[in-house]
Amino acid sequence: MEKKIFQIQIALKGFKPKIWRRILVPSDMLFSDFHKVIQTTMGWTNSHLHQFRKNRTRYAPKSQYDDLGFDMDIVNYGNMKISDLLTKEKEKIFYEYDFGDGWEHDIILEKILPFDKKSNYPICLKGKMRCPPDDCGGIWGYSDMLEILKQPDHEEYEEWMEWVGGEFDPTYFDIGEINELLNTKDYGCFEMFC
Repeated sequence: MEKKIFQIQIALKGFKPKIWRRILVPSDMLFSDFHKVIQTTMGWTNSHLHQFRKNRTRYAPKSQYDDLGFDMDIVNYGNMKISDLLTKEKEKIFYEYDFGDGWEHDIILEKILPFDKKSNYPICLKGKMRCPPDDCGGIWGYSDMLEILKQPDHEEYEEWMEWVGGEFDPTYFDIGEINELLNTKDYGCFEMFC
């Protein structure tokens, strides 16, 4: 396939209002780099295992499971490009991050665009809502956290405020900050599974 630009929507499943990002990435981007782009654009800290899924097949870096003793049927995505799984507009794959909290994302190829040599990719075009903090207990834990943070008299309020660093605005989204991180060599990825 000739090198193209993929306009992709990443949306966290199971939460309203919708937490999502729209990005542009080269069609020949490796899945290892795409994972870093997802982590950076969504706001995760890359502290947990992940996998992609299309139909019933799972794709992940094989090495992340080797030391865990899991007997899992996982395709090693080491040399795979995004265009190996996404080939036409409206096609969808899934991305799961942190198997304990179970953060599942829909990844939709919205448009296939011509490659523009003058542009620097990846780019975040748009998005809404702040990503939940890592390790907050999945969608239900995040919902509980937000309810507690609305109630200063709640017995867990101070504990959660300390945990989130003093304040947490679930509507916060700064596209400039995201694109600045995407412009770094490693797409802003700074934690253990980069």
